[in-house]
Amino acid sequence: MIEIKHLKTLQALRTTGSLAGAAAHLHQTQSALSHQFSDLEQRLGFRLFVRKSQPLRFTPQGETLLQLADQVLPQIQQALQSCHEPQQTTLRIAIECHSCIQWLTPALDIFGSNWPRVAVDFKSGVTFDPQPALQQGELDIVLTSDILPRSGLHYSPLFDFEVRLVMAPDHPLAKKDVITPEDLSTETLLIYPVQRQRLDIWRHFLQPAGISLALKSVDNTLLLIQMVAAKMGIAALPHWVVESFERQQLIITKTPGEGLWSRLYAAVRDGEQRQPVTEAFIRSARQHACEQLPFVRDASRPAGQRNPAL
Repeated sequence: MIEIKHLKTLQALRTTGSLAGAAAHLHQTQSALSHQFSDLEQRLGFRLFVRKSQPLRFTPQGETLLQLADQVLPQIQQALQSCHEPQQTTLRIAIECHSCIQWLTPALDIFGSNWPRVAVDFKSGVTFDPQPALQQGELDIVLTSDILPRSGLHYSPLFDFEVRLVMAPDHPLAKKDVITPEDLSTETLLIYPVQRQRLDIWRHFLQPAGISLALKSVDNTLLLIQMVAAKMGIAALPHWVVESFERQQLIITKTPGEGLWSRLYAAVRDGEQRQPVTEAFIRSARQHACEQLPFVRDASRPAGQRNPAL
């Protein structure tokens, strides 16, 4: 019989001291509020306050219900807030982008400080295929550049990045203004241990031109850069990954053809992208990456709103 809105109305009436003030406080008309009180009093069988009293006086029954409002409403507010905050839970994350670990680790620290009740379980491995594990419920989020069609997964854009050819400063191709797929036909391409079909440089630059070249797997970025600097091969990596090495003049980067851009996504099971913890992590990871990484574009914003200098 007593609803939450009635308790809130009683509190507003006490705070403002009049029906007119309570109506304004609650964004209602005075007439509507008066009818609400009359209807409630009729159903309860007693008066709640003395009409036309100055200052406004509550009846004993009204005072009793005010005490109830003071007890119950804060409890309701606390319960609702608790419903929006996660209980102890675990967010299971994996990456298909090997070099993402460079910015993901500090991003996880920031997320953890904002969501201390969420434990983050980070999974990795050179032979680990995360997206099927995500589909099967073994993971919650996968950072990837690959979209699987009809997968039952939702892909939230994080950022766009340019893929650059990486080579030693004195490599013969370093003097060329435009590098074609044919220029790479005799090169050894140093890659992370993934299938070549997942490499942007293979799918969008070499394969369309019918160029096949030697591939050599390297487990980590630092070793890969050292091998490039020693002219043991070339690589194709995101510009933000190699920017610091390029500033140290250990390597140089060149644009393949007319340019090659890719996009990093946060993949989740479709329907789970709006869960508070998942949504907060994606938003936090995107913001950290776009603020800290050079040469990336926020993929969640329209192209016209992105930084034109990137």
